[in-house]
Amino acid sequence: MTTEPHVVDDDTDVTETLSVVPDDAAEPPYTPAPALVEHIESVDNRFVDRELSWLRFNERVLELAEDESLPLLERARFLAIFTSNLDEFFMVRVAGLKRRIATGLAVRAASGMMPLEVLEAIWTRADELSQRQARVFHDRIVPELRDQGIALVRWADLERDEQKTCKKLFKERVYPVLTPLAVDPAHPFPYISGLSLNLAVLIRNPKTGKEHFARVKVPSNFDRFVALGNARFVPLEDVIGAHLGRLFPGMEVLEVHTFRVTRNEDLEVEEDDAENLLAALEKELLRRKFGPPVRLEVEESIAPSVLELLVSELDISEDEVFRLPGPLDLRGLHSIADLPRDDLKYPSFVPATHARLAEVESSAPVDVFKALRRRDVLLHHPYDSFATSVQRFIEQAAADPHVLAIKQTLYRTSGDSPIIDALIDAAEAGKQVLVLVEIKARFDEQANIRWARKLEKAGCHVVYGLVGLKTHCKLAMVVRDEPEGIRRYTHIGTGNYNPKTSRMYEDLGLLTTNVAIGEDVAHLFNNLSGWSRKATYEELLVAPDSVRTGLVELIHREIEHHKAGRAAGIRFKANSVVDEQIIDALYLASGEGVPVEILVRGICALRPGVPGLSENITVRSILGRYLEHSRVFSFEGGGEPIAMIGSADMMHRNLDRRVEVLVRLPEQSRDEVRRLLDLAFAPTTQAWELGADAHWTRNAGTEHLQETLIERQRNRRSNS
Repeated sequence: MTTEPHVVDDDTDVTETLSVVPDDAAEPPYTPAPALVEHIESVDNRFVDRELSWLRFNERVLELAEDESLPLLERARFLAIFTSNLDEFFMVRVAGLKRRIATGLAVRAASGMMPLEVLEAIWTRADELSQRQARVFHDRIVPELRDQGIALVRWADLERDEQKTCKKLFKERVYPVLTPLAVDPAHPFPYISGLSLNLAVLIRNPKTGKEHFARVKVPSNFDRFVALGNARFVPLEDVIGAHLGRLFPGMEVLEVHTFRVTRNEDLEVEEDDAENLLAALEKELLRRKFGPPVRLEVEESIAPSVLELLVSELDISEDEVFRLPGPLDLRGLHSIADLPRDDLKYPSFVPATHARLAEVESSAPVDVFKALRRRDVLLHHPYDSFATSVQRFIEQAAADPHVLAIKQTLYRTSGDSPIIDALIDAAEAGKQVLVLVEIKARFDEQANIRWARKLEKAGCHVVYGLVGLKTHCKLAMVVRDEPEGIRRYTHIGTGNYNPKTSRMYEDLGLLTTNVAIGEDVAHLFNNLSGWSRKATYEELLVAPDSVRTGLVELIHREIEHHKAGRAAGIRFKANSVVDEQIIDALYLASGEGVPVEILVRGICALRPGVPGLSENITVRSILGRYLEHSRVFSFEGGGEPIAMIGSADMMHRNLDRRVEVLVRLPEQSRDEVRRLLDLAFAPTTQAWELGADAHWTRNAGTEHLQETLIERQRNRRSNS
């Protein structure tokens, strides 16, 4: 694990005028179906508050940092991930909630809580978790690292020669880039950029005795923890704080305090056509840095007078102040977790080429098209290599003279994406290349604008999807001229076309030549690029038209199968389960005796095990080395099972304001997915279980899903 795989999902909602609004925007009132009313009328608060459920998800991440069975540097990384998660939660979720309250648009949540109640509960719970993170860092991680020869120390702990090393670093490298900003009648309080680390400095003029306030920004283009040699590290702000005399010569430095501000960094764009949307987004990206503050983190030792100044100038409430033991901003622990200490990390694992795409006798790569004509391939990343499957699929298509066209959606990709290069090569070779670039992917807007323009210059047809909808589906289609005629090769996945995150995100993808699926995907691309408006498909469910209604219909079919004595059962795997209509349909199925099993990584608004409501529903969560990201929907189907995979989570934004795709898996791939779910829901598999009280408890499972799958892949490789 080399990055932050547990971050909050990146999505926003889009109105019909392509205004980008927060994904927690108020939903229209939901009225349960008549068949459900009697079942739920006696149950209060049948929905868990989604914001508080998210905080419980991040608590599970924190529990991984506390888990002494995990490698030590991985636990340090989970502390960094916890920080990043909470940062984005405040930047997006809390910021959106505050904005709706301020504009009078906030309404009672589905959980029954009023917006201010939710906000106050967030402040309380987030503070508790932040304090707990600090204790884990100071009381457990730091001492255990020290025992392993890795010392995270403060300035007062440094040896004399180490202080000399820091002094030299400060003088030669850090001092030239620092800019002290004073606050006085001639210098207004400076703008504090979001998530920057800052020093609040109180200085005094020895001649006049007058005290002054100044702010020094800790530069972000230096290592957060300064290496001193012998695996000893000191926070950069400590180095700066010890040498402030050089920044304020002739002045007395009285106090130095570290603080950090979190701002609203969501986007608001009001453009109704794609051409203007690029310009509007670029302009809004510049304004993102200047969003209103939503949280102030300070070291607990901060002087009351300095804190009062910060609160006043930043115009925030006392509830939004988080007093924490230093050092602040533990995202820097990623660099510690990256230290070359394999004995303190997960054992290395290199994804393997899928068996049906692997080289047999020749060293040349397998012809992906020939392999797919023999049989569909269900990919499971990161256990199956993305580079030798999906990436190779696009690269071979770009180079193949028999390929006539390539069509693909891009929601996110890496900075040096070989897929982008392959699409450009294909266009320059004269192939028809259509790329649907979603430029409103949160926090990737600038990168996607850059890719869009690069692709256009190369001759690709670049479009931005449907007005009013964000395109989140993961589709690629290759049209090839073969002796038997035109054949479509299709990839439908649950994750982005990103070679880097494919090594850290767990995702599924189907490579197929299935004619019905290919025709459906072709029609969908025509919908996205032209004026076609086909709303129904043979093998796909497509949001916003049919994902919710299609899943609800399948749930009701399971009820009928159960009533008729046929095999019935429902299993979902998703990142989030929030949508009230889906949840209520599952409640109804439970009430009729249909067993329901949910595997959710993050938010779950459903309450399992409630008498009279959900006795037949169980919910569990698996977190670990990789981010569980795939979405799977499985139904027993009265003895004729159905399994679907795709990009849609059970959330309003996915089902109402996005283009999402679920594909019905052909039989062989369906059975592979069902076996994967069997393993995930096995009693022996380690997981967190959700109770009716909305609290999660870690079970006593002895097997970890991800480690089991890694071991299976290793065994297949050694036996091949």
